[in-house]
Amino acid sequence: MKLRAGQFEFSFPRPALVMGIVNVTPDSFSDGGHFFEPQAAADHALRLAEEGADLIDIGGESSRPRAVPVGEQEELRRVMPVLERLKGRLKVPISIDTVKPGVAREALRAGASIINDIGANRTDPAMWRLAAESGSGYICVHMQGTPQTMQLNPCYTDVVGEVESFFFQHLEQLRHCGVGQEQIILDPGIGFGKTLENNLELLAAVKRFGRLERPLLLGVSRKSFLSKLPGARPGAPLAGALACACLAVEAGASIIRAHEVAETAQALGAAQAVLRKRKE
Repeated sequence: MKLRAGQFEFSFPRPALVMGIVNVTPDSFSDGGHFFEPQAAADHALRLAEEGADLIDIGGESSRPRAVPVGEQEELRRVMPVLERLKGRLKVPISIDTVKPGVAREALRAGASIINDIGANRTDPAMWRLAAESGSGYICVHMQGTPQTMQLNPCYTDVVGEVESFFFQHLEQLRHCGVGQEQIILDPGIGFGKTLENNLELLAAVKRFGRLERPLLLGVSRKSFLSKLPGARPGAPLAGALACACLAVEAGASIIRAHEVAETAQALGAAQAVLRKRKE
């Protein structure tokens, strides 16, 4: 299985990739404002790459529950100076975390090579056509509702089956828009319109998503559901996130999106060393 994103290519199976998060926002749920200044955000991206990030995900609009949307020009004002500072300095692929085709287009021109799209539940094909035209990677994220509504009353009859059906439908829609299968990454959207039980069911079903034959990305880092798990301590979600990440990789996840890159890379490295030994 291959993943192509602009000039970058990855072949699977291989050790899981770590995607480092850079939020260029004043209001993200865990680190809003820490990297709002462009140079601080660029420095953070370079630091995450040094810590072992295989990809860097840059976003200028918070996707936390009930977040207030920002306009396209404001989002561009936030992310473009960061991309400009990273040009020629960052050797790993950059993902632009946005629901706006206009922001994605400018970010791709500035050096990004992947679109991370939590708005894949839309019907407007403009973002998909942009991915087709540009040859970028495309992360298809499942979300019920919008960030403003997604956690008001998440409701599923069969969350795993419904997310899987969403992926099958969108793989066909993307193909129809000209997006190659090798460009696509799937993300079940942990925490995006999901209850605690929904999140656990999806994490338990990682192996099932393997039959879609596309890299699966999981983002559990600093998600609020971790504080509701047995043994959790307030304000200390890292241990739970690492446990979920290692179990997901054992089940076949290909990419882990994380704030704490060094710790995540170390945990995955140890887990995968054991898994390799198990196969010998």
